Amino acid sequence: MSMRWGMTVPFNGVPLAGHAAVFTALADAGFTDAWSAEVNGTDGFTPLTLAAAWEPRLRLGTAIAPVFTRGPGLLAMTAAALAESAPGRFQLGIGASSPVVVGDWNAVAFDKPFARSRDLLRFLRPALAGELVDGDFDTFTVRRFRLERPPAVPPRIMLAALRPGMLRLAAAEADGVILNWLSSADVATALAETKQAGPDFEVATRIFLVPTEDAGYARTIGRRLITSYLTVPAYAAFHRWLGRSETLAPMWAAWQAGDRKGALAAIPDSLVDELIVHGSPAACRARVQAYADAGVTIPIMALMPTPELTSGGLPALLELIDGLGRTTA
Repeated sequence: MSMRWGMTVPFNGVPLAGHAAVFTALADAGFTDAWSAEVNGTDGFTPLTLAAAWEPRLRLGTAIAPVFTRGPGLLAMTAAALAESAPGRFQLGIGASSPVVVGDWNAVAFDKPFARSRDLLRFLRPALAGELVDGDFDTFTVRRFRLERPPAVPPRIMLAALRPGMLRLAAAEADGVILNWLSSADVATALAETKQAGPDFEVATRIFLVPTEDAGYARTIGRRLITSYLTVPAYAAFHRWLGRSETLAPMWAAWQAGDRKGALAAIPDSLVDELIVHGSPAACRARVQAYADAGVTIPIMALMPTPELTSGGLPALLELIDGLGRTTA
């Protein structure tokens, strides 16, 4: 498949109502995709709905909509509405999310994440095609659900996956996989588990960018990101599987002991540089291209704040988007 070039939206510091110029700048710079996340900022669908209306050149995707925080019918309706708003341009990315997002923040039990992801994937496929769904799944039961407004072009469904079981499920039953928190050198390890996928199988990867030539600042941000994510059990297990147990053991030990400063200090520069893209726009673009060269068909940049962006406001953001775009490559 041809590679696309994605960016995470919305941008911090820019109100949703001001994103029309941002979406236009993305498309002008050669970005093909706008992808949203859903943690504790905006929901995953509202920014994409605005993009659907304001910039018809962009393809849209969620990375991810959690499988626990909406009921099956509501998630199908929400996805169908966006698919109707952007025919043929929307991809629905779903995933388990985390115990914090699901349990602590949304008061839903984070039980059997693999089974719930599999069941929702199996529900969404016929539901978004307009079929009647009536039956028992392992983690929920649906009685006589049919979309009143099924989209003319059902969205492709992608599954977020880290380790072999979920990667193989994505290859067997989804239209693509969404990877996260891995280096370009790790891509081959993940994709080795998706060999049974068909030729149209898509591979999206979220890539954290700190677009500054101040390496010290970038590594400080990178360390904070690493301790925020790689102490989560699922991501810790993922990096053990990738072979980073020895590298990350000091950080995990300090974190477990409640020593947050020690955990940050235990992360070597080399690991930050592997997992966090930083540098000039040209350097960042080259690092993102390495993911594509490794087999990623939709690299999705996720910009982190820098002093340059904070002080420069919207003009600085638009200039950066142009520098990161494919038209300048």
